[in-house]
This record gives sequence, structure tokens and C-alpha cells, in this order.
Amino acid sequence: MRTPQPTPKNLDATFSALADATRRAILARLAQGEASVTELAAPFAMSQPAISKHLKVLERAGLVSRGRDAQRRPVRVEAQPLAQATAWLEAYRQLWEARFDQLDAVLEILKADAAKPDPTTR
Repeated sequence: MRTPQPTPKNLDATFSALADATRRAILARLAQGEASVTELAAPFAMSQPAISKHLKVLERAGLVSRGRDAQRRPVRVEAQPLAQATAWLEAYRQLWEARFDQLDAVLEILKADAAKPDPTTR
């Protein structure tokens, strides 16, 4: 299955949300399974409202969603925006890998030429 091409707006929101270390740590925690806001706030030296603000940024970017389980509102990670960002980055990784392969080929040719004896020095 091919990942749909993300729109620039989607990518902007994803990368903007990922630009903050606290939000990346929240996503890392959610990768282990859903959690409540209280559980997410525990390892940080910040208030629950501050964590909620980070969660709103992640939610607007589509990186997390909130469910409802009786009184509990678990937060879970959403894979699609991360998959789209990964696909976008992968295209550039492949481009640069191909360019480095071309550079390696040129360097091998230059190395081989340098190793050949110079016929004019005999």
C-alpha cells in the first residue's frame, strides 16, 4: 500500500509539532500504549494544563487522538502523519543515497586513474 502524498500544510503541522522535545517525549511514551493526561504529565516538571497544551498541538497535527472510556479520556498515537513524514523524508534519503553512490563511482575512477603508472615518467 502506498502512503498518500501529504500536503505541505500537513507536513508543516507534523514537523512543527515534532520540533518540541516535550512533544517528542509524549509521542515516545504513547508509542508504548495509550495513557491519560495525568500519566503523560508524571515524568515532566510541568503542570497538567501545560501538558494539555502540548497535546492540543499534537492533536491539531493529527499525531494523537483522544478517546473516551467511562471517565477516562485516553490519548493514543496516530500513525498516519508520522508515516507521511517518513515517506517524505525517505524520498530525500533515496535521492542523497543515489548521489553518494554516484560520487563513490567517480572517486573509484579517480583512484584507479591515480594508481596507473604515468607513461611519461619512464
